[in-house]
Amino acid sequence: MLVVTMRRYSPLDKRRHTLRLLSGVSVFLMMAFAAAHAGAQAADAAAPQDASASSAPVTISLEEAIRRAQSSEPGYAAASAASGSAALDRSIARAGLLPSVVYHNQALYTQPNHLQNLAQPASASQVPFRFIASNSVREYSSQAVVNETVGLNSMAGVRRADAASALASAELEIARRGLVAAVTGLYYSLAAADDKLAIAERARAEAEDFVRVTNAREQAREAAHADVVKAQLQLQQRERDLSDAKLAAEKARLELAVLLFADPHTPYALAAPQKAQPLPSRDEVNQAAARNNPELKSALAALNVSNADVLAARAAYLPDLGLNVTYGIDAPQFAANGPDHLRNLGYSASVTLDVPVWDWLATQHKVKQSEIRRDAARVALTATQRQLIARLDEAYSEAAAARDQLASLDASAGMAAESLRLTRLRYSSGEATVLEVVDAQTTLMGAEDARADGRVRYKMALADLQTLTGTM
Repeated sequence: MLVVTMRRYSPLDKRRHTLRLLSGVSVFLMMAFAAAHAGAQAADAAAPQDASASSAPVTISLEEAIRRAQSSEPGYAAASAASGSAALDRSIARAGLLPSVVYHNQALYTQPNHLQNLAQPASASQVPFRFIASNSVREYSSQAVVNETVGLNSMAGVRRADAASALASAELEIARRGLVAAVTGLYYSLAAADDKLAIAERARAEAEDFVRVTNAREQAREAAHADVVKAQLQLQQRERDLSDAKLAAEKARLELAVLLFADPHTPYALAAPQKAQPLPSRDEVNQAAARNNPELKSALAALNVSNADVLAARAAYLPDLGLNVTYGIDAPQFAANGPDHLRNLGYSASVTLDVPVWDWLATQHKVKQSEIRRDAARVALTATQRQLIARLDEAYSEAAAARDQLASLDASAGMAAESLRLTRLRYSSGEATVLEVVDAQTTLMGAEDARADGRVRYKMALADLQTLTGTM
């Protein structure tokens, strides 16, 4: 027995229900606000730690800089993609020498002509379907087809694909070495800019200290006010030099950061400079360049591609042999056996030989074109060999000259520092003029800048030599 009880709410009960609902909503909102406030405080507390962690500079060595640049430079990426594509073309060309297998399936329907009973055999002059090229009103084909074409053209295609793959690999190595040279130049330029910035800071500190010395001597009535003016002019010049050095260092840092980071403003520092490697002998350089020079390999691969093009053009004079083997059914029923218990499965084989006869001298002209391009490739190969010899001579001479000047630059910087020290002592005792001190300061700054440039010059010349010989 179902009993339904109906209750009537009074206006007072409705108001109480509404108040309870509003109280529950208020409590929920207060709890959500408290949780959000606590999460915001936690995020604010963690934000300074994350910022401080992310602002830590990254130490970059030359090897790390090269690795980072290889993953972000578009020219190198394009050369890498071309090399990978050429390797796949080589595999595709070799696969073309092998037989191809196709599982062929087809169902054909031809409109009947309705002129005779289809159950009766057709006469010689009349068939039970409208298209005389058809074999039956319904025809089913399910066959495995094996095709093979034997010819000199496909073999020449494989040879050309091999040469093209070698050419793309050589071009990739050329792009890699070009990128290495660019990164090395930017890396050492930044190192030199940082050294010159430190030199400018020391020169400014020296000029500022000399201003204090001249002020003290003027107050002690041991020097004229002209000495103070000259020292202040020297300090102003050193401040301008420091500003220029900061700007040069910032530019060099941004130029290198563009190749290394997604954000060029990422803070980073260069690794501690390592001692420069000794210069190898000339025989070692020549042997390494003969083995590992990519320009020479590229020119040789281009010549091989041209030879393959000549072979492929001449292959058009020869016939191509085509082989075909088919196994399956080609019958009015899609079945292994027909209604008359005859077996539908069978095979067929064919051999095709196409002999070229006349093409209006097109093949002859193609052969002539390929031979012209091959002659140009030979000229490019000999030119590359001559350029390699000249570049090796220039790079080795530059590295040897830079190495020989390192000891002289170090000695000059040491003597300039000693000269400034002695001149400062003579000025303090009243035996030297302010011009001599200023000249000694300028000489020291120039000698230290020249030493920094000399060190970078030798490292860059050695890196260029290593790039040519493939040892970097």
